[in-house]
Amino acid sequence: MQVLIIGIGTRGDVAPYTGLGARIREAGFEVTIAAHTPYASMVAEAGLGFRPIPGDPLAALSTLRPAAWAEYGRQVADGLADAAAQGADLLILNAASSAGTHVAEAMGIPSMGAHLQPVEPSAEYPPVHGAVRSSLGRWGNRTAGRLMFAMPTPAHSGSAKRLRARLGLPPISSCAAYRRREAMRWPVFHGFSPLVLPRPADWRPGLEVTGYWWPEPRPNWRPSPELADFLESGPPPAFVGFGSQATLGRHAERHTEVALAALRRAGLRGVLQTGVQGRLSDDVLGVGVVPHAWLFPRMAVVAHHAAAGTTAAGLRAGVPAVAMPWINDQPLWARQLHRLGVAPPPLTGRLTAERLAAALADAPARRTRAEKVGGLIAAEDGAEPVVRAVERAFITR
Repeated sequence: MQVLIIGIGTRGDVAPYTGLGARIREAGFEVTIAAHTPYASMVAEAGLGFRPIPGDPLAALSTLRPAAWAEYGRQVADGLADAAAQGADLLILNAASSAGTHVAEAMGIPSMGAHLQPVEPSAEYPPVHGAVRSSLGRWGNRTAGRLMFAMPTPAHSGSAKRLRARLGLPPISSCAAYRRREAMRWPVFHGFSPLVLPRPADWRPGLEVTGYWWPEPRPNWRPSPELADFLESGPPPAFVGFGSQATLGRHAERHTEVALAALRRAGLRGVLQTGVQGRLSDDVLGVGVVPHAWLFPRMAVVAHHAAAGTTAAGLRAGVPAVAMPWINDQPLWARQLHRLGVAPPPLTGRLTAERLAAALADAPARRTRAEKVGGLIAAEDGAEPVVRAVERAFITR
């Protein structure tokens, strides 16, 4: 029986599904992940099948042009249909691959959501995908969240309409699709810890918070001699990284400059993941892709953009954090890190070396709390409820 997991997005949007997929495979199912081509080797190393989805999410993120986003949406929608057409008995969809519900409808197979972010409406937080960064009040939060679901971007609506036509399905409005999904209580599992964000009290049945899904370890990965030597040559450094989007164009240069200046002010050694690589000074090393599960436990503090996967890795490592949120769900996780007591207040707005240096100096005082939270999170088994749901889906067919 073939389970197809759709992971649309950048590396952090795909990596957790390697671990979740491995657990589903252990339960006796054939598991394949469909994602963008740059992540094929990561999926293969986890022992899972891979099917390519066309499109370049980083290229789309580098522009604000609606035409570019519309083209990316069309590529993804067509890629979903092509990937599923190769064979699937169950679709598991991340938040960015919601169009997969149309594919499952056309194929007559079950589907379920496996989300890394709480995109469903709630009074307890503002919409995580949009321009809203702070609470609108309980009524405002929930109303805005429902509008985001019922009135997606024109590019998304156009892609869905085109996909349904290709699949031979009748047209349906975004609002009607949302109402139908809610009425059938379409199951959605959320791969984050209830300790970090408890299940909202106003969520409908079928929306569950399970605990984190950890990326499958890469058995053949080893640190470069340069990184190993740097870590052994002095006290634990601070990590500073801004995610995949920060490596685009001018962002990489500015973020590197700010990080270097902040580390000098704070008197700290540093490992930077800002798009530059190699020795930047005697006390600072720039790195490329390094598994956070290996790197973060060796850090004194981790300063990051507070994306879901990076937030999870830092918490699991039991290391104090500095959150520098930018877009989408990042402000939510940044607030939760501070609420948990493992990070100072988030650095919102324009980031300066002075502000970052002060936060880096402040964060280590929270290590005891970070270690306690990390132990609690590491003891959770977020994959188990999803595995049981997959088994039930095949039993009831």
